[in-house]
Amino acid sequence: MHSYQAVMDQRNDIMRQSVGIDYRKYATGVLAFDYQRLMDDTGYRIDRVREVQGRTAVGNTPLVELKNLTRLARRLAKPGYGARLFVKDEAANPSGSFKDRRASLSVFEAKRRGYPGVIAATSGNYGAAIASQAAKAGLRCIIVQEAFDSRGVAQPEIAEKTRACEAYGAEVMRLSVGPELFYQFLRLLKETGYFNASLYTPYSIQGIETLGFELAEQILDRERVHPDAVVVTHAGGGNLTGTARGLIEAGAGDTEIIAASVDLTGLHMASDHDFNRKSFTTGHTGFSLPFTTWPDRADVPRNAARALRYMDRFVTVTQGEVFYITQALAELEGLERGPAGNTSLAAAFVIAQQLTEDRIVVVQETEYTGAGKHPLAQLNLAKRMGVAISRGDPKTSKPGQSIVIPESPEQLAVADIDLMRVRRSYLQHALQSLEKQHTLTETDYMFLAAETRLDITQVKEICDEYIGQAR
Repeated sequence: MHSYQAVMDQRNDIMRQSVGIDYRKYATGVLAFDYQRLMDDTGYRIDRVREVQGRTAVGNTPLVELKNLTRLARRLAKPGYGARLFVKDEAANPSGSFKDRRASLSVFEAKRRGYPGVIAATSGNYGAAIASQAAKAGLRCIIVQEAFDSRGVAQPEIAEKTRACEAYGAEVMRLSVGPELFYQFLRLLKETGYFNASLYTPYSIQGIETLGFELAEQILDRERVHPDAVVVTHAGGGNLTGTARGLIEAGAGDTEIIAASVDLTGLHMASDHDFNRKSFTTGHTGFSLPFTTWPDRADVPRNAARALRYMDRFVTVTQGEVFYITQALAELEGLERGPAGNTSLAAAFVIAQQLTEDRIVVVQETEYTGAGKHPLAQLNLAKRMGVAISRGDPKTSKPGQSIVIPESPEQLAVADIDLMRVRRSYLQHALQSLEKQHTLTETDYMFLAAETRLDITQVKEICDEYIGQAR
């Protein structure tokens, strides 16, 4: 049977068969599961992952010091301030982004286990990465995209990714925004017997760990210190989780991990009306906040991306600020790169001004740019959708209504998200996920403390507060 309900009722079995992981064996409580064991049981360690990635020219990307942007930041900062800015140029990967790291291990595992092909649900760089790696491995590939609204209007960046996936030989299923994507994804997994190359499996996260590890190695080799801060564009949490775990593995556990997202407050990611009124397909609050406050909303039973465990700070920037820094990077550093990595660059440029000159801030990824990813393509679509474009103070912009591009670099800023509120929201979601007959155990409280980086007493107090309100 292929009815919507019939397929959705089988989702857990479909997931187990398509990923090759029995998530049930990691459960240790009502909510708790053994996260580290889930990661360890893949059998992949950093050296092994690097060896696998080296076979397909993934990784070992350049670390570039942004000397001109650093000088500009110092001109704007108070005397003695303006940290040095570096960027890990992940556009040097085969398909042009860090997503090749995620894809490489997933495709390698699919090939090792004898799956005939791979499937991924993605509208962005990950689809091209999976298609590229599948081509290298000789596996068939299907990419399921949420590509356009009900009027058939497609975002230029997503359309470009369709072309890239097809160029690598993948079959692309393009869908309109809505719940049918997950249904079609599950149905394809069931019908084909392909491997589920989800963004949220342990393989996907471990593929990114090499990025954090390399970054720490390169800075240590050049500067004899670890970076003071690494700024990560944050969406579903895999980028931040993998990078942080790699930094820790390399001995850079004291490096501050700063998440950065584009502020798209008020736009709903599942809304047909809002779909084309956002100029960013990833790295925005429409993904980062929901996934930070409840990561297990993913397409696997247990998400290996647990961003709240690793982030030290969470900031947002506006769409206009990302467009501005994209042009600044091209004109001052000769690097034309796409919007995803430039989200973290916009934040890093501001954060550098808050730190002294002897400190080091690293933007941990770039992505390639092209016709569909260029700011002009995004801004032209915004105009077509009735979004006003202007120059001025970016703080006056309203997502879905206006994009205000700064007139000068002094106008760039970051807005801090209160992490305590995020942690409380996570705990509230955790309690809401419980069935009425279940109560939390001491193991569950310990798990929630690790998830939120709170002590167990705080976790119990917050949970008791929410339980009391629910009564």
